[in-house]
Parts: sequence; structure tokens; C-alpha cells
Amino acid sequence: MSLLRLRRLTKSFGGLTAVHNVSFDVNVGSIVGLIGPNGAGKTTVFNLITGIYQPDQGEILFNNTSLLGLRTHRIIGLGIGRTFQTIRLFQSLSVLENVLAGCHCRMRSGAFAAMLGLGRHRREEKEALEQAMNALAFVGLDKNPLQPAKNLSYGNQRLLEVARALATQPKLLILDEPAGGMNEQETEALIELIRRIRSRGITVLLIEHDMNLVMRVSEKIVVLEHGSCIAEGTPWEIKANPRVIEAYLGTEED
Repeated sequence: MSLLRLRRLTKSFGGLTAVHNVSFDVNVGSIVGLIGPNGAGKTTVFNLITGIYQPDQGEILFNNTSLLGLRTHRIIGLGIGRTFQTIRLFQSLSVLENVLAGCHCRMRSGAFAAMLGLGRHRREEKEALEQAMNALAFVGLDKNPLQPAKNLSYGNQRLLEVARALATQPKLLILDEPAGGMNEQETEALIELIRRIRSRGITVLLIEHDMNLVMRVSEKIVVLEHGSCIAEGTPWEIKANPRVIEAYLGTEED
């Protein structure tokens, strides 16, 4: 059963077509890898899914609901959380406060209730705190939640972004190069974390240049080159696909 469907997705910037006629499905409960050489259009696809860009053509369906024209906060509210290729944390805020920011999309009491200290707002604040601490514990960052985010190592800042995305209570978690800048030990821990995320019933779609990670966690892999989909299949099928090998390694003439 498809959770996310992309159909004939196209996006151009000026005279450059970044994504051309891309179609693929992400099934419920799966881990799907989106790979391709630098400049293949992978992050543009993620930005189209999450409402940062609007496509020139095509359709994006999430749980059979069209995402076209929706703003990012609405898309998060529907159940899509994400991390970014470059770390986007509130560096001067605490680890806990960064994750609480992710909880905000699920809170319903407004500024008026907060100013009056109404019971509903207090309950939501308590629930958000518990949820944020649970997310931090899940990624292993609950030992010192009041320290500034900037004090964390690079790898742990990556994990904090994952915790913040999990705090939005996503059905689909989109990870944009989550292993970027991580050492071998951190990458091994990330592989296990992605599997544990899926075990919680969360579908995962990821971009990653670390082929070892992609091949080990993905059940399906979609390959982009020059904005177009050139292959789709299991890790073994992708590994043996001549077009994929050519896209990454080039031909003898090249």
C-alpha cells in the first residue's frame, strides 16, 4: 500500500530542469533510498514533497491527499517530518528546546490560552515535554537536555535533528544525507537507529551518498540522474544495473 506517490514530477529553475517527469511510490512501513550523483535533483524532490518548492507539473499524493499548494506547516501536520542536508538547529537554544520546537505543530491551544495559563495549555505543555524527552531518549541524547545545541558534536547534532523531526509525530520521515560528516562508528549507530524508527511504524525515505548505508537499510532504491529516474528496484538489482554503474563510474570513453 502506497503512503507517498509521486507522478510525473517536474521542476525547473530558469532554463535548468532540476527534476523531470519523476514518478515513484513509497509503501507504508518501508525504507526507500533516493540516490544519484551530485546535482541529480534528489534534494529538489524532497523540497517538492515538503512544500518548499511547488512543482511545475505532476502530482504528489500523501495518504491519498494532494500536497500541491500546501504550505510546509500543513504538510508537517499531515504527518511528514524531515531533516536537512545542512544542519538547521537553533544553536543557542537547548537540546530540549530544539525538540520542543518540533512538538509545536501538534499543540492546539493558542496564545490566548497560554497567556491565561488555561488547563488545556498546561496539559499540552506537559505532554510536549514528555514527548520531547522520549524523542531524545530514542536517539540517545537525553543525558544532558539543557545544554546548548551548539555544544553537541557534529554527529550528535545530526541526531538532534532526527529527534526534532520525530517529535512532529510523522508517518513518513524524510532524511536528507543523515550520515553526512559522520565517522564509521556514528554511521553504524545511525543504521541501527533508522531500523528502529521503521520498527515504530514510521516509513523512511532517505537521500544518502554512503552506499554501504543505503544498501544495508533500503528495501527499495530509486536512482536519479540529471533530474530523471533511471532505475528503481531492490539494492541487489540497483547494484547490478548497467545504467546506474555508468551514472556513478562513467564509461570507458568518459
